[in-house]
Amino acid sequence: MITSPSLDRIRLAVHPLDQLPRGRCWNHAEVDGLLPPSSPVAAAVLVGLVPRPQGLRVLLTRRTDALRHHAGQVSFPGGRIEDFDLDPAAAAIRETSEEIGIGPASITPLGYLDPIATVTGFRVLPLVAAIDVGYVAAPDPREVDEVFEVAFEALMAPSNLQSIPIDRGGRTRSVLQFADAVHPGQRIWGVSASILLNLRHRLEASR
Repeated sequence: MITSPSLDRIRLAVHPLDQLPRGRCWNHAEVDGLLPPSSPVAAAVLVGLVPRPQGLRVLLTRRTDALRHHAGQVSFPGGRIEDFDLDPAAAAIRETSEEIGIGPASITPLGYLDPIATVTGFRVLPLVAAIDVGYVAAPDPREVDEVFEVAFEALMAPSNLQSIPIDRGGRTRSVLQFADAVHPGQRIWGVSASILLNLRHRLEASR
């Protein structure tokens, strides 16, 4: 199992900020045949890591039930990359500030994970970043119901990650889901679980 690594080790495991990952999405095989025919919408999310004295914590949100995409789901803060965004990192930081009130001064970007495709038509680039322990979340109630932290080690433990079958478009596919014990009361699954698995794989490969 991966114990809480240093932020420097995580920086070495992810794509450098000046080298955006290209090519197919990391989960291409998982969503092959399920993607919309239109070109994917570029999006970015922030995988926030909070260095608590007891170990790293991962910052997550639960979206409101009224949203068009991924309503009520546990997710990372983020959204569409706009034309005015300097790069995906800027988009992820901007969206984090808008959604949960954590501004750029509390965010230190470390690098990118591999892109992830969603069946709702997004190509998501996750930015891994350190979050200052003194942050104060102020979630926008139109988008976010709750902000919470989960132990990094629990999310990196293979025994806590499950593959469950669901029906999508008349086809059975497997999606990832963390065990309820990881954070009781919150279902961490789908795209968020795939992003966390990608982080685990990159950390394992960088040993």
